[in-house]
Amino acid sequence: MTKKIGVLGGGQLGRMLIQEAINLDVEIHCLDNDAEAPCGLIAHGFTQGLITDEATVLNFGQSFDVITVEIEHVSVDALYQLEEQGKRVFPQPRVLTLIKDKGLQKAFYEKNTIPTAGFMLLEEGYSGEVPMDFPFVQKLRVGGYDGKGVKIIRSVSDWENRFMEPSVIEKMIPFEKELSVIVARNEKGEVRSFGTVECEFNSEANLVAFQFSPARITSELEENAQRLARDVISRLEMVGLLAVEFFLLASGELLVNEIAPRPHNSGHQTIEGCYTSQFEQHLRAILNLPLGDTGLIKPAAMINILGEKGFEGPAVYSGLEEVLAMPGVYVHLYGKAHTKPFRKMGHVSILGDDLNDIKTKAKKIKEHLRCISQ
Repeated sequence: MTKKIGVLGGGQLGRMLIQEAINLDVEIHCLDNDAEAPCGLIAHGFTQGLITDEATVLNFGQSFDVITVEIEHVSVDALYQLEEQGKRVFPQPRVLTLIKDKGLQKAFYEKNTIPTAGFMLLEEGYSGEVPMDFPFVQKLRVGGYDGKGVKIIRSVSDWENRFMEPSVIEKMIPFEKELSVIVARNEKGEVRSFGTVECEFNSEANLVAFQFSPARITSELEENAQRLARDVISRLEMVGLLAVEFFLLASGELLVNEIAPRPHNSGHQTIEGCYTSQFEQHLRAILNLPLGDTGLIKPAAMINILGEKGFEGPAVYSGLEEVLAMPGVYVHLYGKAHTKPFRKMGHVSILGDDLNDIKTKAKKIKEHLRCISQ
């Protein structure tokens, strides 16, 4: 009998999940507020509605074998109720409650002796003195994603324009590299992780610009990153896929920065670059199937296609044909009809035998492929 999965969210992560689900004869039904969401035309079923509305989510979840998410900012209250009704909800609502609140995330790391940057919590409307020496980072406790909800506080003037909502503040970490590990766990307790990847960010948008796999780190650091990622998902007793993002310090210490309980931007290269993609692995985990081989087929890079600054309107891709003519290049467009500055419109994966050559090709693609508007 065909399995039916209900997904809260209908964006590009859901779209890529659908593409893998077809191979396993699994139906994906999505709930999203946007009638033009990327999943809308290819999901087995699509419902337009708010994923943050308790009644809407509760009603949506009645018909499925498993309910999952492609973004954590959903009605967790509804998911608790579905779980109480006997529905299989993965990742579990208690995990989403913790992860969607960065304050609870940090407390979890502290309680479980998972290395992370020192932090303080600020209540809503905090009006006291500057709580630590400049520079530091302020993150909204809830609601932030893709670089939103984060401010770098370098001066008094920055502090005067701080968030007034409940937030976490951390001393700015002088890291050498930003790394990520995607790890999965099924109900049987089987855990598998993908190799560590290295991320380079667009400083203006605070989004990943490039991601390289494997990360250029020592075997000892690789082992430490893998151990920490597996430790986090095991201590959470989470079922599903988890992205664990790290800061690598000059001392060689790894600090967990943030975690995301779903397929993640830093795992897109697994579609072509690994024997099992992160999306297939997520399906295997939440359906309690054996987890797939996470081995790397070839070194890879991933480039986000972001909406160009200064353009907003119907999406047009400049340089697409030139990029498609390159060997070892795989283009993924997300089906978003309209672009705006820094909106994620697609990604490109590049495979090759030499990471230096891949990086050179990645820079060339970044220069030529642009999402603009006429």
